[in-house]
Amino acid sequence: KEILEKYLFMLQWEGVIGNMRVPSQAEWEQLLTNCSAFLFCGMERFMSHILLNWLAAMNIPKCRLVILLDRVRSWQSYQRITNSDIHKSCLHVALERPTETAMLLSLTGVGSVIATQWYTTLQENAERLEILFENLLSFGKTTGQTVYILQK
Repeated sequence: KEILEKYLFMLQWEGVIGNMRVPSQAEWEQLLTNCSAFLFCGMERFMSHILLNWLAAMNIPKCRLVILLDRVRSWQSYQRITNSDIHKSCLHVALERPTETAMLLSLTGVGSVIATQWYTTLQENAERLEILFENLLSFGKTTGQTVYILQK
């Protein structure tokens, strides 16, 4: 939250912060279709929060960048995702992996996707977010340059 407040003055930002409520599918759709950049920083897999059929049918060419700082795991999120995955096919769960998620977002028209590839902690994602915002917004670096810095 501190990182967002530090950099949000630079942006026209709209969205949901915190765990006060879960966005509806209509809210997800509105946020994705009306943005030039989309940030998800949350628990488990981003695609576990979105209906797969709904995303596959979307057209979101205005969104030039999606940043997915997901794959954070807690005991509660692990229980939730395990209970949710029981009702999904193996193929559906496979489509929620990072590479497949990036491909689906690209097919909907998103220009670039930055995503975590393995499970991480909230602290590590906060550090990544700070690096992303600092380089993209303060220093004006490209997404490629910023990802290269993150890889170091």
